Parts: sequence; structure tokens; C-alpha cells
Amino acid sequence: MSNEDLSKAIKSIIEKELKGISKLIPSDVLSNIEKSISPQIEDIIEQSGFVKRSKYRNLKKIIDDLEKRLSELEKTRAD
Repeated sequence: MSNEDLSKAIKSIIEKELKGISKLIPSDVLSNIEKSISPQIEDIIEQSGFVKRSKYRNLKKIIDDLEKRLSELEKTRAD
């Protein structure tokens, strides 16, 4: 399950549980709660060893660039 799917599932569960209360609470309050909880949920997910796909891609690009530079340095040293 991707990080985004997990976040959506957690959000869905929270929304379901708060559905009865949501009639009493203004929608902007629920939006603010979501904004404050989302980073904490992402931190919990990352502590479990998962990262967002975009973060993975950025790290992979950095690693690929570093490997390419190392290969080029090894070639110049060999010459």
C-alpha cells in the first residue's frame, strides 16, 4: 500500500468516526484539523519505514547522479 493510499485510508476512517460530530462542527474546523494531523500521520508512516513516492524519486535521482559521478571519476583515474 502506498503512502498516499495509507493516508487516504486513515483520513477515511477519521472522517467516518467524526461524521456524527461533523454536523455540529463547522467544515473549516475539520479542514484545520486535517491540516494539523496530516504531517503527524506522515511522520508516523515515515517512522515505519515508508516514504512518499515523490521523496523516494528525489532520493533515487540524487543517488543515481552520485553513482554516475563516481563512475566518471573512476574512469578518469583509470586513464
